Amino acid sequence: MAQAEVVITPVASKADRAAFVDLAYRMNANDPAWVPPLRMEALELVTPGKNPFFDHADVQLFLARRNGAVVGRISAHIDHLATAMDPSQGMGPGTGNWGLLEAEDETVAQGLIAKAEEWLRAKGMTRVLAPLSMSVWEEPGQLTKGFDQPPTVMMGHQPKRYDDYIKAAGYEPAKTLKTYELDITKEFPPLIQRIISSGEKNAKIRIRNVDKSKFDSEAALILDILNDAWSDNWGFVPFTDREIAYAGKKFKPIVREDLIMIAEYEGEPVAFMMTLPDLNEVLQPMGGKLFPFNWAKLLLWLRKPRPRTMRVPLMGVRKKLQSSRLASQLAFMMIEYIRRNSVTRYGSTRGEIGWILEDNQGMVAIADAIDSHVNKEYEIYAKPL
Repeated sequence: MAQAEVVITPVASKADRAAFVDLAYRMNANDPAWVPPLRMEALELVTPGKNPFFDHADVQLFLARRNGAVVGRISAHIDHLATAMDPSQGMGPGTGNWGLLEAEDETVAQGLIAKAEEWLRAKGMTRVLAPLSMSVWEEPGQLTKGFDQPPTVMMGHQPKRYDDYIKAAGYEPAKTLKTYELDITKEFPPLIQRIISSGEKNAKIRIRNVDKSKFDSEAALILDILNDAWSDNWGFVPFTDREIAYAGKKFKPIVREDLIMIAEYEGEPVAFMMTLPDLNEVLQPMGGKLFPFNWAKLLLWLRKPRPRTMRVPLMGVRKKLQSSRLASQLAFMMIEYIRRNSVTRYGSTRGEIGWILEDNQGMVAIADAIDSHVNKEYEIYAKPL
């Protein structure tokens, strides 16, 4: 018997948007490594007026149906901040994206990818970088290594077959993103300890915790360093003021003062390191639902987190110090102080650093120096339209 036709239509109603979100929970229900996000946050991600990404992006969501049943989804989007960037940094004029792919089979996936490409082409795009769900700051890339491990907070997880579908659609690798894991109960090698000890004797260096009572100003300072430190990186897109406020509100409940460090040199803030308790450890068994009882479990965890894993999602040193010995010294000092706090105050045993661009030699060297190893890889693919 011939297979029923796949019909792909734009998301055009509240019910469609709900179906778009709900599909991910059904498609990944049997994957023990998948972490269901809170449903309200998953819905917020794809809702104009809720997610400030929509302020500077054109977005179209699509649903695939077979015999009336939803069997796939995809988002197509054009980030106008990304298209304004220098093409040498990966994005640039004419570059569109798609993401949030879920598909029951390859026929559905190929139809969805083709529909996203058609929409981007009609909008004048000449090239695709994908998958991005939806901003590069959210969950970039398709998982290609580490399928058996649950993702840490703010990282994505997709089945291996999606990688096969993407390559079959004519996409070529553009950039590999890596995460590194390490046993944080162990001290770093003697050379690193000497570098840290030397920094502690330098009166010009001060490593301090963030002050949560000054949350807005501290967040603005970190973002200022980040925008300077990352401005030449591949894929960089600057944060808007609304995105800064949105991220601050979203992550404030899991921010701990002793897990985020700012490095000052001669009184000037020049570097930072942000570490977050792995919220996914408590979210995974909740199935994306807070009610009727999960909200209490989450509240208790937020008050006194005891995560196995700490994740370092962001780290940056101002450009004027990059590639210097001082930059590495400040990084090692911040990592060590946070490592100690993670073990002694939170009982954590594992750290994850990343994502890190495969060709970011400075960060790769730091990860290697502290005896970490690659545990996950994500690929961002490119294709001309």
